[in-house]
Amino acid sequence: MTLGLRLLRDGPVSDAHNLLLLAAGALRTTDPARSREAGVHASLAAWSGGDRDGYLAALDALCSPAVPLGGAPPAEDGHDPAEAFWRAYRDGMHSVLHGDFERANTLLGPVLNVLRAQQEASRLLSAGTIALMLGDLTAARQVLGLALATARSEAAPALLPRILEHLAYAELREGRYHQARVHAEAGLEAAAGQPQRNVTAGLSAVLALAASIAGAPAVVAAHAQSALGTAHAHGLSQAGTLAEWARARADLGHGNAEHAAARLAPLVHAGPRQGHFGLWMMAVPCYIEAAVLAGHDVDADVEHLIDQYAQWASRGADPQAPAVVLRCRALVAGNEHSEDLFTAALARHEKVDSPYEHARTHLAYGMWLRRRRRPVEARTQLRSAVMGFDQCGADVWTEQADAELRAAGEASTAVPSSGSGTGPSALLTPQQLRIAHSVAQGATNREVARRLSISTRTVEYHLRNIFTQLGVRSRTALARRLEHDHPPPRTGEQLP
Repeated sequence: MTLGLRLLRDGPVSDAHNLLLLAAGALRTTDPARSREAGVHASLAAWSGGDRDGYLAALDALCSPAVPLGGAPPAEDGHDPAEAFWRAYRDGMHSVLHGDFERANTLLGPVLNVLRAQQEASRLLSAGTIALMLGDLTAARQVLGLALATARSEAAPALLPRILEHLAYAELREGRYHQARVHAEAGLEAAAGQPQRNVTAGLSAVLALAASIAGAPAVVAAHAQSALGTAHAHGLSQAGTLAEWARARADLGHGNAEHAAARLAPLVHAGPRQGHFGLWMMAVPCYIEAAVLAGHDVDADVEHLIDQYAQWASRGADPQAPAVVLRCRALVAGNEHSEDLFTAALARHEKVDSPYEHARTHLAYGMWLRRRRRPVEARTQLRSAVMGFDQCGADVWTEQADAELRAAGEASTAVPSSGSGTGPSALLTPQQLRIAHSVAQGATNREVARRLSISTRTVEYHLRNIFTQLGVRSRTALARRLEHDHPPPRTGEQLP
């Protein structure tokens, strides 16, 4: 069992799962408490590795055969309360995996309360994990925050990185990116010098996701690579899925929808590269948006993915998901239905505190309105998007929404450069600057057109005007002309 626990923290998690499952079986009659401890850790190893069957097998090792799904919750066993507790835990987790969240809440609610009342760091971590599985993000943050304080007071350094990983993930799910980043960085600091590479990979993946909305692409790539290096070596499907999702979301935030769709497609479609069984569904909305912005056909496969996501959302796994479903449907609907769906999505967002996703819907709706030559209405939505992204620290998306707002006719509030007023930023429109920088970085006219969702002919038209305005005759001369001006703007803005 000792080796299995060591590998769970710092080794191949499939090996950890097998060793811990063997230990659970061997200890079942001689030491039931340690047997259950081994079983719980075996389930954690299977979850980290994305092994759904292994996860269920580890749950089944905790106690006697499970109650069939759909059956009544087990009655309290007065002769063996421990057996009743673990049976409720096992059957509740079975229900989570089968999408029966009503039954899962009935079974796991009392379990969570028992663990919370024990006021031990390890028990509070387990309670926070249960709350995360149930989609109760507020409870998860509260319990994990208490677990963190308790672990610090207990001087339990080995437990701190795991608690901070779960807390940062809960904050990420709630759209609290500032807090997620701070706690993930604290987790990496706490793990330094300890043999906990698997936890470090999870923390790096969370940092990559946080940076994907607020950092430069190089920062996202560095955190993602840190996570993926260990994820590939140790079979960490959870960390790997989050890291790949972060890279795709960074692509999308910086306007490269084609790359984002290509990264996400394997995660959300069935096959050997599909993402973690408990997480891949959360990446579906990003894939839908990326595919639409990249100009992919809305086929039966895309509709099926949205239907799957809608079914998942209806089970209560994520409080903001019902609004996101409506946004996805608005993105792929015909013009006669999109506006009603966007409006309905915004109404659903008002019921949940999710500033990032709320702002994403304002942005998508504003972009839709602008492309239908309704700039006044578009500006209302885009202003809300800018404020929402700013509220949650999503700097990348703030810039994209601000670029859309300027393209819709809003006067720029940016501070002018300290130059003479005759540089490229003074001579070109924001749209022209966006094209100029893309071309200067080596993009072909076709690549610029695809990136900005415009025609190649429109790129050629703007490029001719850019050459005239700047007095250059070649792409090389354009690159030199821009070299000492402002850094390239984000590529999220799409031209009319």
